[in-house]
Amino acid sequence: MFYFDPLYLLFALPALALGLFAQWKVKSAYDKYTRVANERGMTGMQAAQRLLSVNGLSGISIEGTAGDLTDNYDPRSKTLRLSAGVANAPSVAALGIVAHEVGHAMQDATGYAPLKVRGAIVPAVQFGSFLGPILFFVGLLINATGLAWLGVAAFAMALVFAVLTLPVELDASRRALAMLSANGLVSRSEADGVKSVLTAAALTYIAAVAQALSQLLYYVFILTGTNRRRDD
Repeated sequence: MFYFDPLYLLFALPALALGLFAQWKVKSAYDKYTRVANERGMTGMQAAQRLLSVNGLSGISIEGTAGDLTDNYDPRSKTLRLSAGVANAPSVAALGIVAHEVGHAMQDATGYAPLKVRGAIVPAVQFGSFLGPILFFVGLLINATGLAWLGVAAFAMALVFAVLTLPVELDASRRALAMLSANGLVSRSEADGVKSVLTAAALTYIAAVAQALSQLLYYVFILTGTNRRRDD
């Protein structure tokens, strides 16, 4: 019979708190700088078209996507997707978000290794994230330590993915700041605003690493503790 293990909170709460703080920082920075108009009056859509053009990425299509802060670049379809709040807004936040996604398009065009590796392991991550916890708990229930460890190994792919995501996202933000400055799309004060938005977003990826790591450590702790009790 399944039950809630209070010990899980010891592992999960710090990472959960970091995740909630990261979400608050992103929303706070976005809300602040989406109300600050950029000096050129350039919407996110206009900025996307300009940055794709100057970087020789004319093969990238742009389309809308529902929701807020759902902007993304899809390397499979070569599509830049912008939310309405970014595409139609002439704000500092919109410039930063658009430039970040164009940064991903540049990574794709130049064969940036971490992006390619991250994309290659997506099927294993999806499999491990779903099946890993199931194998782990089934292994515990039927006293099959090997099966439980297989679940841990499968779930570890989620941590690998989260770790690989960090350099991908940080590099996209670095490219974003560089291209906005190089093309004269932001002033010094606006660049500070863009950096605030992108730094807040980076914190969410750090939180994702912490959450995957905390869950993995919990699984390992339970298994090693179980093995010690058997040995005793």
